[in-house]
Order: sequence, then C-alpha cells, then structure tokens
Amino acid sequence: MSNETSSSETTPLRRPETQSPYNVAESGRQTTVNTTHTHGNGNNNNYGDSVEVRLQEGDRDSTQQQQQQTITMDTNKRILCRVGLDILILLCVGFPILLFFLLGDPYKRGFFCDDETLKHPFHDSTVRNWMLYFIGVVIPVGVIVIVEVIISQNKAKQDNGNATSRRYVLMNHDLPDWLIECYKKVGIYAFGAVVSQLTTDIAKYSIGRLRPHFMAVCQPQMPDGTTCDDPINVGKYIQEFECKGVGSSARMLKEMRLSFPSGHSSFTFFAMVYLALYLQARMTWRGSKLLRHLLQFVFIMVAWYTALSRVSDYKHHWSDVLAGSLIGSACALVVANFVSDLFQKPNTKPYLARTVQDMNASTPQGITITSN
Repeated sequence: MSNETSSSETTPLRRPETQSPYNVAESGRQTTVNTTHTHGNGNNNNYGDSVEVRLQEGDRDSTQQQQQQTITMDTNKRILCRVGLDILILLCVGFPILLFFLLGDPYKRGFFCDDETLKHPFHDSTVRNWMLYFIGVVIPVGVIVIVEVIISQNKAKQDNGNATSRRYVLMNHDLPDWLIECYKKVGIYAFGAVVSQLTTDIAKYSIGRLRPHFMAVCQPQMPDGTTCDDPINVGKYIQEFECKGVGSSARMLKEMRLSFPSGHSSFTFFAMVYLALYLQARMTWRGSKLLRHLLQFVFIMVAWYTALSRVSDYKHHWSDVLAGSLIGSACALVVANFVSDLFQKPNTKPYLARTVQDMNASTPQGITITSN
C-alpha cells in the first residue's frame, strides 16, 4: 500500500463542507491552513497540533488586548476624575471669595468725628492690582515651573536613559515628570492662596473697620443735616449717617469699610513665604550656597515692601497690615508643612494613575531560606 496520499484526503482538523479547504474560522479569528503532500499518519498529527497551537495563541493575544484596553480606559478615567476633583475643591473654596466681592455687605461700624486716624487723605495705591497679581501668581508659578523642569532634566541626565521613577499615562501618552510635579506644586499653592484670601475676607466683612481715608471718601452727614465740622458732633459716637461721597465711586464707598486685615499683605506674604519655603526644599543647586538664600531674601522683601506701602498710602492702619502679614505667613507655613510634600518623606503611593505597564507589573516575590 502506497505511503503517498493525495491532497483531497481529510486532515485531522474538521471543518464544514461549505467553507474553503484553505481557511478555518475559530473564535472570530481566521487562520490559513496550507495542504501539502504528507507521508504517513505522523505528519498529519503534527499538522493538527500546530493549527491548534496557533488558534490558542490567537485567542490569548485577543484576550490580552482586551484587558490592556480596559486597563487603559480605567487609567484615563482615574486621572481625569482626580484632576476634576482637585478643580472642584478649588472652586468650592474660591467661590465664597467671589460672593464676598460681588454681594458681600460689610459690618456697619460707627465712628468719632474727632478720630484723627480716619482723617487721612485718599491716595492711589503704590502696588496696583496688576502688580499684586504679578507678585502672587506669575512669580510663584514661574519659579515653580523653572525649578521643576531643571530638576527633571538633571534627573534624566543622571539616569542616562534608565529611568526607574514611576511613569504616568493619559490617552496613551506618557506625561513628563516635570509636568506631574508642577501640577501638584502649583495646585497646592493655589489651594493655600485661596484659603488665605478667604480667611482674610471673612475677617474683613465681619469686622468692617474703617480705613484711614474714611472721612475723605465718605464725607459723612448726619440725619439732622450736620457734619463732623459742627461742634455738636465732637466727641459723639456716630452710628446713623449717610455718605455724600462726592468724587467717590460705589466701590470706594464699600472698600472704605474693609480695612482689617490687609488683603494685599496677607496675599503677598503667603506667596513669598511659601515660595521661600519651596526653594528651601526643592532648590538643590550646589553652584553657590548663597543664591538660594538671596532669592529667599528678595521674595520676603517684596512682601515686606508691599505691606509697608499699604500704610504709607493710607489704605490700612498698621495693625491691619500686621494682622494680614501674620495670616499670610501662617497659611504658608501650614500649607508647606502639612498639605504639601515639600518636607515629607517620598510617598511610594502614586498621586495619579500609573501606566499600563506599571499596573501589570507583578509584585516581587520574597525568598524564604530554611535550614534543617
């Protein structure tokens, strides 16, 4: 009996007659089978085994791709949820500040007509609002970004392409380390800034202390038509009065009751003290031991000058500036030491979701050595 068989003989892999003898569909995956002249039953068995192995590998690859896609979608969702939650928290803390600015009504406090501390002339601010925003927003954010980029570049040079730090991914794109660090550092700074400002505004609207230029801005008039120039009102505590406000805007008439504490002082002292603490923890350049301390001194002096200008411009009493400076400094110390991770040991738990490779990595198994 001849050992040669024709290609029309059936192979160990069975398939319906309606399908082509060259294609096999299994589990949604199509595998090509080439028929050749075989010799003996042993070759037919080997051929069937190879087809089965190829089908199993196809199913395994499809399952791994589905799992990887599911993990990737879960990773993106976790990152977006974390970012969205952080933004929501900032809005919850910052929204009352907007309400105070738009709808807040400060406490109505009376005065004495012979109070010399309320008779100073109105003076424009030396540190304008745009200067204040530059000091409190542009400078801190710019310094944080520059420092984090330099730290990331130096770390990349030291690793020499063999980075062992945890990677983060969003939409199948790896996020650089400096971007993650800037997000955390700037986010915590923003949280501390709005907390400091909210603390200041609560005190402002609750106390309603009159500014040193109150008389010049308000020009009070009593219900009987008299003013503070009339001798009848000398030494009398005035509670019922109206402001003629000649040359004064509605905003000025509202701001004249918001002297304590100083908002400029609290905001600049928080920004500059926090920035000085940030440099103390993150600036590790060894080129000069005095550069870091010089920058810290400059930043503190910026806050100090801003606070002093509020007194010389007759915007605040000295006690208002002192209280505002203490509030800002205290918030900066609390945020830097207890909210941020500037002076804490590195946390092994990731702040954001990791990459698929990191999440699939197996945990190293321990080795136990026993002796008889």
